[in-house]
Amino acid sequence: MLEHGGRLLRAARTYGIAPADWLDLSTGISPFAWPVPPIPAATWARLPDDEDGLVEVAQAYYGAPQLLPVAGSQAAIQTLPLLRSASRVGVIAPGYNEHAHAWRRAGHQVIELAAEELLARVDDVDVVVLIHPNNPGGDRFDLATLLACHARLAARGGWLIVDEAFMDAMPNDSLCPHTANEGLIVLRSVGKFFGMAGARAGFVCANVTLLDAAREQLGPWTVSGPARYVLRHALADLAWHAQARTRLQACSARLAQLLTKHDIVPTAGCAFFQWWRSERANDAHRALAAQGILTRLFDRPQSLRFGLPENDAAFKRLDAALAQCAR
Repeated sequence: MLEHGGRLLRAARTYGIAPADWLDLSTGISPFAWPVPPIPAATWARLPDDEDGLVEVAQAYYGAPQLLPVAGSQAAIQTLPLLRSASRVGVIAPGYNEHAHAWRRAGHQVIELAAEELLARVDDVDVVVLIHPNNPGGDRFDLATLLACHARLAARGGWLIVDEAFMDAMPNDSLCPHTANEGLIVLRSVGKFFGMAGARAGFVCANVTLLDAAREQLGPWTVSGPARYVLRHALADLAWHAQARTRLQACSARLAQLLTKHDIVPTAGCAFFQWWRSERANDAHRALAAQGILTRLFDRPQSLRFGLPENDAAFKRLDAALAQCAR
């Protein structure tokens, strides 16, 4: 099992601070969660129904011609390598480590490269895996570049996989509308933007042939009935979407300003987090944890990711803790 953010209980034991007393900034999950309504009891009693309208609502939200609900994008990450014969796979680095891990575990040859080098070596691989915007590196790509990369891969049976888990705040940059094209696969997650990581739900956007193969591999009932009920309503709440995008962008900009004030100038970031690459990362992580503030520490490269504080009080607490670290 690879390391991920959100290990709050472990941090609580390590530092002797009760879980309720922590400010958890270790994930890229929005602190401004969509307000989940009461869930009808019947959704717990019946098997999930694929004809409940979720697919149609999701197609409208993502602009995708076809898609498949899955148990979070993690389920797709683990499944896609099983749908190809042995391949050469280029994965963006630094990035979400589960991508490279899943392809290696399935027996594929994997190289991990920075975004610029990876795009320059498209002809050397059969599959390219990108994260847009990248987590944690913050890399962003224009649509023309991505579509050109896809065309070169698809011409010889290759795939371009784009993990858009953090795309909801900038939907116009999504490749979802182009996923009817063979060999273009986009992964979407509801955990980050809607603040519902516990629902374990997401979508694969791709052509029908690939989605059918993924459905066969995953089996029935990939997303629970209660999660499907909530998603139908969350994905259709257009007014909330607009409000959340504005709020996330403003909060992330405020976080960047606060970090810069304390000589932690973000290397990159997006609407959901700020990322700081520095040899001081480990010391800063420990100093903040000693004050009950949890960040996400990366070893390769040495860096910290800061999630968004949820309110003024959280910003003030982070401000004071960073000031204390500097003493």
